[in-house]
Amino acid sequence: ASDAPDVIEGGGWDWDTLVQLIEREMPVQEDAYEASEAANNSAGEKHYADSLKRMNHAMFAYHDGKTKDAASAWKYLKAGNEYKMKTVAPFNANLEKERVKKVAQIFTPEFFPENIGSSTKTPIFIIGFVRSGSTLLERILDAHPLIVGTGEDSVFNGRLDYIRNEIVKASVSGNLGTLHSVVKKLADDVVLDMRKRWEVIDANARAVELDEGNEDAPESTNEERHSPTRFTDKMLTNYMNVGFIHLLFPNALILHVAREPMDTIFSAFKHDFPPGGFDYTSEFSGLAQLYHSYRDVMEHWDKVLPGRVTHVRYEDMATDLPNIAPKIIEAAGVPWDPTVLDFHKKKHAVNTLSTTQVRKGVYSHHFKGWKRYEEFLGPLLKKIGGRVNYDMKTTLPGYVRSQ
Repeated sequence: ASDAPDVIEGGGWDWDTLVQLIEREMPVQEDAYEASEAANNSAGEKHYADSLKRMNHAMFAYHDGKTKDAASAWKYLKAGNEYKMKTVAPFNANLEKERVKKVAQIFTPEFFPENIGSSTKTPIFIIGFVRSGSTLLERILDAHPLIVGTGEDSVFNGRLDYIRNEIVKASVSGNLGTLHSVVKKLADDVVLDMRKRWEVIDANARAVELDEGNEDAPESTNEERHSPTRFTDKMLTNYMNVGFIHLLFPNALILHVAREPMDTIFSAFKHDFPPGGFDYTSEFSGLAQLYHSYRDVMEHWDKVLPGRVTHVRYEDMATDLPNIAPKIIEAAGVPWDPTVLDFHKKKHAVNTLSTTQVRKGVYSHHFKGWKRYEEFLGPLLKKIGGRVNYDMKTTLPGYVRSQ
């Protein structure tokens, strides 16, 4: 939602015109929503709730970015999120807690057989809580000529149900050799799919360049990347699946990116994600439970697989890029390339809510941005409790933060 100014101005709108239109139309939409609600017209309720959500979020963006009126901005953000939550089922906190409990019960130190999985270091997995700075990390990696991003739709995650079922079947057989061969084949298939995904992305990017007549623009395509040796797989919620990642790829780099908790949490709260797994970041109870689940699971992996996950603080990337970028690339197992520092000048085939921000380069003026709304966030702060602090340090080998 806070990206709306770029969208609006880029689309030929000006704020005054848009605000007048919304102020005229919003009461009409509110009346229509109430009429649909009274008539038990669920389709009408959903339609008008979605419309009112978007109007309120646009007004939030106006006051957040233009007038700097935090009270007015909050009023509209709260209303927009409330309309959004009217269109989804209530959050199931018990189900979320059960998911975390199962991870802890299944993935014990004894779960992992010795010498199992693929020896490849080809995949690089990026995990973390939503709005934690993962896009910046991915773009730094993707700027290297031997590393390519494969998009928001994780190849590994897309195959996870199949992976899980095949591992269960092999385990039930009681034959350790069968389990080893099955896991190795599952890992090889993931890498194969990653390469196929990149080939499609690369071909599409090249076709766009040719359509635009840019035949000699290799930097803005993957032309120079004939043989990438690393593929990033970014699915933030794969923090739940580190156990399976480690089973298949015990040598692959797993990067966990984390940001100051309330900056992360408030950023998630104020963004209107597409319908799906992030719906419940739009209400305090669901958002707090999701964040606690994330922290619980990350603490579990650090306990059960100590040192297996490499932690990267977003703030270190944003303020200490010349020192941290070489260590990120070194951890990926490829030679340093100084053009990585110009990552924001390169095109990228994948767009997220963060992409526009990343294209503008690294910046830190938004640190503690949630503080503008602190007076309205008391109930959320209470639900987060002591976890408003996160003393996690960047654990990239050899990284020492500059003073």
